[in-house]
Amino acid sequence: MNVQPLTLRQANEFVKLHHRHHKPTQGHRFSLGCFVDGVLCGVIIVGRPVARGCDPYLTAEATRCCTDGTKNACSFLYGAAARVCKAMGFKTIQTYTLPEEGGKSLRAAGWTLLGEAGGGDWNNGTHKNRRTDQPMQTKFKWERCLE
Repeated sequence: MNVQPLTLRQANEFVKLHHRHHKPTQGHRFSLGCFVDGVLCGVIIVGRPVARGCDPYLTAEATRCCTDGTKNACSFLYGAAARVCKAMGFKTIQTYTLPEEGGKSLRAAGWTLLGEAGGGDWNNGTHKNRRTDQPMQTKFKWERCLE
C-alpha cells in the first residue's frame, strides 16, 4: 500500500461510488488516496471541524473515509491523515462514526473513542434549511492527539 495526495474531485468521485451512507463533501483541507499496485482502493478527506466549538486552526476532521473493502486500507488512511495533520501543525484530528461501525480501524491507527456526540439536524427555523439526506442519529466521536 502507498498513499498519494488527491484532489477533492478525485476523492469525491470515489466516495460517490463506494460510500455506504454519505455523499461527497463540499470542501477539504486535503485528501489522500490509498493505492495497491497502482489501483485506488480508498480515500480519506480531511477538512475543518464541523462543530463550532472546535478550533479550526488546531483541530482537523476526517470528514470521509471510504474504501472498496481492501483489507487494512481504512486504518492505513487514518494513520496517514494523522501524520499529515501533525506535519501541518494541527494538535488533534477527529472524526465521527455511526453506532453500527465498530471503530476497529480507528483503534488500529491509534485513535481514541471519546464517547457519544450530537445527532439530529441543525434546522431550527432561524437558519436556511440544511441537508438532512445523510445519517442524523447520535454518533461516536474519535480523536487522535498529535502532540
